[in-house]
Amino acid sequence: MKNRLFALTFAAFTATSALSQELIDKGFVEGWNIMMDPALGNGCLIQTIYQDLSVVRLGYDALDNRGYFTVYNKAWGDIEPGQSYPIRFELDGKSFDATAIGFKQDRVPGATVFFTDRSFVNAIAQNKTMTVFNPAGERVMAIDLKGTAKALDYARDCQNKKL
Repeated sequence: MKNRLFALTFAAFTATSALSQELIDKGFVEGWNIMMDPALGNGCLIQTIYQDLSVVRLGYDALDNRGYFTVYNKAWGDIEPGQSYPIRFELDGKSFDATAIGFKQDRVPGATVFFTDRSFVNAIAQNKTMTVFNPAGERVMAIDLKGTAKALDYARDCQNKKL
C-alpha cells in the first residue's frame, strides 16, 4: 500500500463500532482502500495506512446519517475509551474546532470525529493537507490528502450501491 508522510505526537480518530465488524472490500483507488462497514449501516469509507502504521478512515455512517474522520495507531496509548477530546484542525490553513471521541479496539487506541454535515467529508478531500492540533495548540499530526477526492468519488458510488 502506498506509504504517506505523517507527523504525530498525540492522538488518533476512529469510530468504535466501525472497528467491531469486518469491513467489506470494494476496491483500491489512489492509495486508498474503498470499503463498506456493516456496523455503520453499510456505510462506505476510504482507508489508508501511513508510514508510521497509523490507519486513517474517512467515510459515512449510514445509521446516523453523518460523516466521520478516524485515525488509530498501536503506538498511541494516552487515549481513553469514551473520553471526549477537544481538537482543532486546519484544512489548507482554514481552521475548524471539533470533538474527537476516544476508543480502544483490540487494545489499539484511537478516536473519531463525526460530522453531521456529510458533505464536510467531501470538503476535506478538496484540500491538500489536514493538520490536527490538541487543546494546547500543539500540532498532533499532519496528513497528506493526496488522492482523497478521487477515492471519495468511489466511496460515493459505493454508498449509492454502484460498486
